[in-house]
Amino acid sequence: MKMKLFFYCMREFDELEIARECSQKYGIEFDYTTEYPSLENAHLAAGADGISFTPCDMSAPMVEAFAAQGVKYLCCHSIGYNHVDLARAHALGLRVSNLSYPPSGVADFAIMLILMSLRQLGHQLKRSEVQDYSLKGKMGRELPGTTVGVIGTGSIGSCVIEHLQGFGCPILAYDPYSNPKLEGKCRYVSLDELLAQSEIITLHCPVTPQTTHILDREAFAKCRDGVILVNTARGALVDTPALIDALESGKVGAAGLDVLEEENGLYYYNRSGDVICNHQMAILRSFPNVVLTPHTAFYTDLNVRSMVEGNFRSLYLMASGQEDPHELKADL
Repeated sequence: MKMKLFFYCMREFDELEIARECSQKYGIEFDYTTEYPSLENAHLAAGADGISFTPCDMSAPMVEAFAAQGVKYLCCHSIGYNHVDLARAHALGLRVSNLSYPPSGVADFAIMLILMSLRQLGHQLKRSEVQDYSLKGKMGRELPGTTVGVIGTGSIGSCVIEHLQGFGCPILAYDPYSNPKLEGKCRYVSLDELLAQSEIITLHCPVTPQTTHILDREAFAKCRDGVILVNTARGALVDTPALIDALESGKVGAAGLDVLEEENGLYYYNRSGDVICNHQMAILRSFPNVVLTPHTAFYTDLNVRSMVEGNFRSLYLMASGQEDPHELKADL
């Protein structure tokens, strides 16, 4: 049975060679473009069984365009899938999958942002660039004894908790479903209790109707003054205008953000020299107590290999009639 996978947003400098290896391993042909999918280039996928795409516009018109090209499988090149109109895809008979990768890369990046925020490292680096080596205004805080609240204890959130064990910090956790493997390593509490008691809050949950803007004005009002926020999950978990107000008032003392609400068309592009019309990002970048990274928490050699192979594996399993644990069923 011949199968073909078409990659959008293929990165030739790190993914292409892995795709060639996986093509041989799974017996699946592939082709690619470095462009993001659009209505204008949907025809490139004609003849392919499935397509791979990073987070981008995959609304109903896009899904319909690929269905019209004969595509049967939509393989998200990401863990998140909130950018895909699942209802429309399933109505058209398309099957959709996401992927997973080892959680340690994102988990350790989140811990790095926690430490950077505690030690004001972003501010220190900016001052060092202009040769200001004075100490005033650079004093940091230490992690031992500092209460960390982890929202979401799936694979990545659980890994954060595991890796924080050696730091000597009390850990609170909030998740509708507790993880028995974390017994003795954290204390599950209500969201309100986590907000009220945590000195650091780190987000590790998916975007759903229930979690969109889980940190909004009302939530920030419940937090301790000077709380540190870290988000390596999804930008839509945080109400950005509310965060900006909380930073300006001092309610949020520092933030480490690998994701933003309005990052589509921005992150993963070379926008050097462009006038970027993203006022919220510009405001956040102006704060000395905010560290912004361009959605790179996932970006390790192990994870890149795992993601490319994950798309080939999903197509192979779904197209050959086998169960794919990463298929997103119609009832999600």
